[in-house]
Amino acid sequence: MSAPHIRQTENRVTIAVTNRALSARPYEEQIARICRFHPAAVIVREKDLPEEEYARLAEKVLTICRRYDVRCIYHTYPKAARAAGVKEIHLPLPVLRQYAASLSFFTTVGTSVHSREEAAEALRLGATYLTAGHIYSTDCKKGVPPRGLSFLKEICQMSPAPVYAIGGIHLGTGQLAEILSCGAAGGCIMSEMMRI
Repeated sequence: MSAPHIRQTENRVTIAVTNRALSARPYEEQIARICRFHPAAVIVREKDLPEEEYARLAEKVLTICRRYDVRCIYHTYPKAARAAGVKEIHLPLPVLRQYAASLSFFTTVGTSVHSREEAAEALRLGATYLTAGHIYSTDCKKGVPPRGLSFLKEICQMSPAPVYAIGGIHLGTGQLAEILSCGAAGGCIMSEMMRI
C-alpha cells in the first residue's frame, strides 16, 4: 500500500519519528501504516512515558517494525532497549552525556543537535548519527525561527557521522532534495508520518 504523494526514493531517506498524541488512528494501526511505506527507520520517541510504560509500547512498535523489516530505534531509555535486544538508540544530548561511557552494547547511537558546539560534543561522546534542526518552520516549535539550510550544511560539513535534518519536513515538496543537497543523509518526519 502506498500513498501517491510518497515516492519510493523519499521513503529510503526518511526516518519516521513517533508521537502518539499526533496519531490519526489507533497507535499500532498508525505504526503499521508507516511501516508499509518502508521508511529507513522508525524512532520510537514517546519520551514522556515512564520507562516501564515506554518499554511496553516500544515492544509493540518493535514487533510491527520487524513484521515489515523496518529498523526500530529506541529513544531515551538504554535499559529498555537492551532488555528488548535493540541495538539502536536515540538519546537527547543530556541523556547521552549521562550514559556515554556505558553504550558499548549499541551499534547505533543518535542524538539531536541545535548548534555546531552540540554536534562536536555529541560526536566526542560517541554519537554515530546526528539529527540537526529544526530546519524548516514547524508547529512543534511554534514561534521559534528555523535554523535553515545553511545551518544544516554547516553541520553536515563538520560531521563525519551521517546527519539527518529534522523539523518541518514534508514529503512531496522538494524539501528532501534540498536537505540532501546540503549533504544530509536524509530527513526525520514526525507530524506527517503520524497522520499519513
